Amino acid sequence: MPTAIAVTGADLALPPQDERTLPAAVLADLDRQPLDRSLAAVQTLLDQYGHLIVLYSRAAPTAVEQRLHTIRSLLESDRIALFRPDLPPLGVAVLARQLRQLASCDLGPGVLASAGRLLTHYIHAGALLGSVARLDRVPVVGLKSHARSWVPGAQFGVLAHPQPQLVRATPETVLPGPEFGTWLLVARGQLQSDWVTDALAPAWKVQGLRETTLPAESADWWGTGKAIEFCAYLPDLSVLYQLVASVRQSVCHWCGIDVIGDRCVFCSATPPPASELTARSARSAPSTRALTAGG
Repeated sequence: MPTAIAVTGADLALPPQDERTLPAAVLADLDRQPLDRSLAAVQTLLDQYGHLIVLYSRAAPTAVEQRLHTIRSLLESDRIALFRPDLPPLGVAVLARQLRQLASCDLGPGVLASAGRLLTHYIHAGALLGSVARLDRVPVVGLKSHARSWVPGAQFGVLAHPQPQLVRATPETVLPGPEFGTWLLVARGQLQSDWVTDALAPAWKVQGLRETTLPAESADWWGTGKAIEFCAYLPDLSVLYQLVASVRQSVCHWCGIDVIGDRCVFCSATPPPASELTARSARSAPSTRALTAGG
């Protein structure tokens, strides 16, 4: 039974990347609909799929995040993983689609949920902005950049992930890109420019380019609707699967599911200290006296 991958808005449910990409479950308007309706929707997904991974943006309203935690608490379920990656909204949508691709493979829910943190490292997400005066989510944007943003016609290329960068966008100036083959997804807002497609994409040597609508939360994330958001990503399922399968798996000591990494996304448990593991091993191991007596 595949694990359900959910997003908190229809604009975060990107079209399938390939024929194996599973559809996204959309938990829309969580902050505006009655609680019992939200509970019923999530319970239905759990009944159908067994486990649920919900991805949402850091620009999502606080009420949406509170509603998600309330649902998880009321259902008393350790089969719901809530994941809010440190990515702009378009990057969250891309990551959700990658997990939808992987959900068709022979990966357990714990490994699939943990894969979200792993795959985040391979996503390059940013935007072309007409102003950075209200951008406070990227630490490289300082006062000088804010002052320059008021120059008429100025445009800025901002890389939010994996390493924050800021450049004055010109045909000769681009942002540092991935050192591996990627596709580029572009979402146009209220900004007219070909810099992303004509300058950035060739410099990053992208293998393909697609366009989509700008997520509703992007304007809040970037501090302006005058933006063209972009995200470079790994599109091939075989590559994604190889990356995840190559990581050593372990068993969560709390809920017992297979995971990768140092924290279970479903129950949030981290491995116990090494001293505790040693003590447990000593308690469970048969003593020398018992072995002698049994011999």
